[in-house]
Amino acid sequence: MLIKRRAGWEMPEREATPEGVFLNRRQLIGAGLIAAAGLPQAAAAQTPDLYPARRNEAYKLDVPLTAEDDAANYNNFYEFGMSKDIVDASRRLATKPWTVQVEGLVEKPFEIDFDELLRKLPLEERLYRFRCVEAWAMAVPWTGIPLKSFVALAKPLSGAKYIRFETFLNPRVAPGQGQRWYPWPYTEGLTIAEATNELPLLVTGIYGKPLPTQHGAPIRLITPWKYGFKSVKSIRKISFVAERPKTFWEGLQASEYGFWANVNPAVPHPRWSQASEQVLGSRDRRPTLIYNGYGEQVAGLYKGLEGERLFM
Repeated sequence: MLIKRRAGWEMPEREATPEGVFLNRRQLIGAGLIAAAGLPQAAAAQTPDLYPARRNEAYKLDVPLTAEDDAANYNNFYEFGMSKDIVDASRRLATKPWTVQVEGLVEKPFEIDFDELLRKLPLEERLYRFRCVEAWAMAVPWTGIPLKSFVALAKPLSGAKYIRFETFLNPRVAPGQGQRWYPWPYTEGLTIAEATNELPLLVTGIYGKPLPTQHGAPIRLITPWKYGFKSVKSIRKISFVAERPKTFWEGLQASEYGFWANVNPAVPHPRWSQASEQVLGSRDRRPTLIYNGYGEQVAGLYKGLEGERLFM
């Protein structure tokens, strides 16, 4: 019988590093250094194998895609400061582990780990316009879970008419939350009809990668036909309720920021026009579109609500 003797440098195949681990060695080393330093785990450490997700070609853009660096470095996130340059400050937010609590008028309240949620419901990429109430705009590829799929998972009861979203609350890492004149934590709300429309996404990624903290990691809302302040970041709690919730900006200044906040060029903000928008990363301005260009999908949601203040 032939007996093969291994050289001293050889090892059994079963002991070899798996290919996937080898290819991700930089990420693993980085995660180890972060842990050793006691620093927060960045969103990029979470479920990287799910990105880039399959693109849903039903959602296209008729405007140029915004450069990734432009979108990454111009952000509102008042929890970390009032300037647009909050990238470094936002990295103090630990996004792993992260859970989302589901409560209120549902069959059975539950809390779900973020990673588990990503593997329970399919992700897809969509190209969307994004319009800030400050009259700047961008167009980006978001990756996320259709909100209507999440609603189905939550199994709301018939009495649930609205969904209330609540972000994290931790003034130790988010110094803006120490400013007591703001009604922290940040909250937002949608009707069940809006939430089960085809457009809203629970976003977990951008530009084919996991969401960075300045964009609201690890999970945020995107409602592309509404002004950006409706798209709450870093969601911790989702509640199904019977009464319309008072949202963050509505509670702070209801005369300027209403519950509905649908984009409309004909309805100015009390302090500036909404007729046009500044394209992020460019000197160009372009006309603002009603419902930010998504009227075909969402205008029907507001029939019979003409008495409501739908556009601010």
